[in-house]
Amino acid sequence: MNGMIELLLLPFVACLILTGIHCYLGIHIVSRGVIFVDLALAQVAALGSTVALLAGYELHSTEAYLIALGFTFVGAGLFALGRVRDESVPQEAIIGIVYAVSSAIAILVLDKAPHGEEAIKDMLVGSILFVTWPQILKISVIYLAVGLLHFLLRKKFLLISMNPREAKQNGMRIRFWDFIFYVTFGFVVTSSVRVAGVLLVFSYLVVPAVCAMFFVSGVAARLLIGWGLGFVASVLGLYASAKWDLPTGASVVTVFGVILAVCAIAKYVSHNAR
Repeated sequence: MNGMIELLLLPFVACLILTGIHCYLGIHIVSRGVIFVDLALAQVAALGSTVALLAGYELHSTEAYLIALGFTFVGAGLFALGRVRDESVPQEAIIGIVYAVSSAIAILVLDKAPHGEEAIKDMLVGSILFVTWPQILKISVIYLAVGLLHFLLRKKFLLISMNPREAKQNGMRIRFWDFIFYVTFGFVVTSSVRVAGVLLVFSYLVVPAVCAMFFVSGVAARLLIGWGLGFVASVLGLYASAKWDLPTGASVVTVFGVILAVCAIAKYVSHNAR
């Protein structure tokens, strides 16, 4: 039992940190109706990492991180510009195109890179079981900085996410603030994917926020419920992974899927009861 606790302590701490920042950002993303922006930005970051790998850098090196971050900034610019004025082209269409093209190019690049299949698996499911204290410290600093910026600019970000029409009527430069939002979001996604992989990052971002939005409307209430569900998913997923020797990231993602199904059923039952 003690050995299991020692093995899972660092992954558990990492999961709690991911829960904290991703649940908050997830509320913005779901409210904006751009559910797959996380996958798209994560894939853009992964494309940057594959380019770095082909250039001779290690996948988890500082150089690879900086290249991935640069690619993410380009993606942030595309998504900010994707909010066209007449809305004739849905922003989700731009996000889907970016995701598909980035995935295709990443596959082409990895086909020429050594150990390409291992790199693809690492990007998808990550290696959170082997996370280290220096990695946790690094992402904690990044997330705290992003969290502080969002707290200072919370009124602007929340208004654009929750009521973009009012934001436009107030004369806000929506594309500019969208770019700032997606850049900070890109910092988080790029850092998270290196630790947890694309699938786990997407789950932490979307599932707690969606489940919370089934039942409450206030931002604070959604955060509390989302954080609680993220905690439960982390504990159960890590426990299942250790007990039955399963891939850690995939185990947590599966638990998130079960939690989402349970919340959806509970919402349906409560709605019919009323």
